[in-house]
Amino acid sequence: MRCIIFCLLILISTASLGENTHPKVGLVLSGGAARGLAHIGVLKGLEEQGVHIDAIAGTSMGAVIGGLYAAGYKADEIERIALDMDWQQVLSDQPPRKDIPFRRKQDDRDYLIKQPLSIRDDGTIGLPIGVIQGQNLSMLLERLLVHTSNTRNFDKLAIPFRAVATDIATGEKIVFSKGHLPRAIRASMAIPAVFAPVEINGRLLVDGGMVDNIPIDVARSMGVDRVIVIDIGTPLLKRKQLVTVVDILNQSTTLMTRNNSEAQLATLQVDDILIQPPLAAYDSTAFGNATELIDAGYRATQALQSRLAELGTSYTNPSATTLTEARLPGQRTPLITNITIQNDSKISDDVIRRYIRQPLNEPLDLERLQDDMSTLYGLNYFDRVEYSITRSKENTKSNTLVIHAIDKLSGTDFLRFGINLSDDMRGDSAFNLGASYRVNGINALGAEWLTRGQVGDHQELYSEFYQPLDIGSRYFVAPYFTIDSQNIETLVDNDPVAEYRRERYGYGINLGRQINNSGEIRFGIGQRWGKTEVRVGDPSLPTDSFNEGFYELKYSYDTLDNVDFPHEGEDIQLSFRQFDPSLGSDDRYQQFEFKIDKALTFGPDTFVLGGSYGRTYNDVDTVTSSYLLGGARHLSGYREDALSGQNYSLGRLVYYRRMTERSFLPLDFPIYLGASLEQGRVWNNNGDHYDSGSITAGSVFVSFDTPLGPLNFSYGLNDDRQKALYLNLGNNF
Repeated sequence: MRCIIFCLLILISTASLGENTHPKVGLVLSGGAARGLAHIGVLKGLEEQGVHIDAIAGTSMGAVIGGLYAAGYKADEIERIALDMDWQQVLSDQPPRKDIPFRRKQDDRDYLIKQPLSIRDDGTIGLPIGVIQGQNLSMLLERLLVHTSNTRNFDKLAIPFRAVATDIATGEKIVFSKGHLPRAIRASMAIPAVFAPVEINGRLLVDGGMVDNIPIDVARSMGVDRVIVIDIGTPLLKRKQLVTVVDILNQSTTLMTRNNSEAQLATLQVDDILIQPPLAAYDSTAFGNATELIDAGYRATQALQSRLAELGTSYTNPSATTLTEARLPGQRTPLITNITIQNDSKISDDVIRRYIRQPLNEPLDLERLQDDMSTLYGLNYFDRVEYSITRSKENTKSNTLVIHAIDKLSGTDFLRFGINLSDDMRGDSAFNLGASYRVNGINALGAEWLTRGQVGDHQELYSEFYQPLDIGSRYFVAPYFTIDSQNIETLVDNDPVAEYRRERYGYGINLGRQINNSGEIRFGIGQRWGKTEVRVGDPSLPTDSFNEGFYELKYSYDTLDNVDFPHEGEDIQLSFRQFDPSLGSDDRYQQFEFKIDKALTFGPDTFVLGGSYGRTYNDVDTVTSSYLLGGARHLSGYREDALSGQNYSLGRLVYYRRMTERSFLPLDFPIYLGASLEQGRVWNNNGDHYDSGSITAGSVFVSFDTPLGPLNFSYGLNDDRQKALYLNLGNNF
């Protein structure tokens, strides 16, 4: 009997020993930007073959994929995230336009140069330390990893994890084993000059690929016995391929990463496994080839099935329970019981809190929070707006949502330049050069002072002080003054007989309310005065002075996803003015104007359906009360602003199609081909019998969406026998 018991004990001990001596496997995921998507395919292959991962070390994109996997995401979940991702949006700082506050949307229309200069409080120009600040990328990582916010020790994740970064000040390798996981991953992939560095504990951190792109040594330090290494590094270009400055810069970066990568690969041992997916056809920006990249990683893993088979042997994985729990959907939607603000910007905590709509004592609404953070960032007060979840030590069901608002170090005031050029290729051209300066954060409610000036055919100076009246900027008051000067033609049979110069000066005040991020309504009162004099034509025509006093009501609504080449949404503008002698006006009359554009996209084809209508009621001088029409897509065939009258109507259908592939770089230069069909009319009231009659017009165009703004080449004609070639640098619609 004793012999039997002794034998059983030996067998149990041997089985136990076998279980405990199963090799611990470390997974090493290298950096390589878009090529890192191949890691997902490798993970799919490892899961299918039952390979248990005991530790993960990653650099750059390897840190992103590895961090998600360590946090409990399965390979097919990560694959779905990658395939559904709008990479162009993620690899930029601009929030979706639908989330931008309405006042910031109007900045798109003021001047055409898209990138403003930031001005610090001391008056110096503030330059960013990265082309991309990483706001959208940070928000993505926060959303995907929100369930890890309270896990500060990365050994406590479902799979122990390490991320590698570089201290740009010292060149030192930084290995993250604890901290805020999304922040650590963001630092690991901060490619110098492309992404802004991340400051953590006083260190300025950039991409870990500069010092350790294939962190085999980091994985071994986690106590693993064997490593599975995925090398997706970019190969060096051949001599004949080095033809541009971009090629040289990319080659310099590749040289740094390949040198440290080769040093790490030299440490591989006979039992280690190296997977090198065939990625020669893909560069580091090939995010549009996510499916192919994932498949390349999967096929490379399948090819090593015989070597991986021994690692898939059934055994009790100590981390299996933790991993299963991490993959429960409920773990990713914590209950929020409190909200706090950490803010070092110019605006108050109350203003920031007003934008956060998360209800208390309800599960975290990630989609709503994402929209709220985009709106906050769109205010232009912050370098970054981030969030985290902290859990009470006394009550594990008590979770605090913490909003981190980091002041914009490059400055919150903005100087913006713009050009508007139109030439009909027949000797008539219009040119305007403008600038605007916006002072932000004048007080804790977020008051602004905007001044805009323009010289050229249309001269203008406009200055407005915008003061919110509540912490949510729902109500506001906006006093202003304006000066403008413009040429106005009088017509007979659609031909000019005289050209007047109209000079006008004015001031007023508006009281208004914002309507979410989509619009605003204003009621105002104003006064203007000026003169009109003959510039071209019969010099005996009278010079006249005028006074205007008016009430006005304005409504604006804008949900376009892009102001220059929209694919969806609508833009509506409505205004009504009552000129009244009681306010100092020479005449009593009314003016009403309505504009609308609606964008609809069907696959690669986009249609913009819209038009405008302007009406002057009662008899009044035509020069002071005229609307202007003419130019590309505003009755094509005529030169810009060739037609003037007290009333006008315009209906149009614009079609365009993008002809170039989307770029996933910070700069994209899409090319569009399109055409328009227009119907319009201009006429005066009873005192002047001018009426253009109904005019049908059309155009064909090619447009380039440049960093300055849309550049358009158009050919237009109409049934008034007018034809024109247009070169427009400026607003497209």
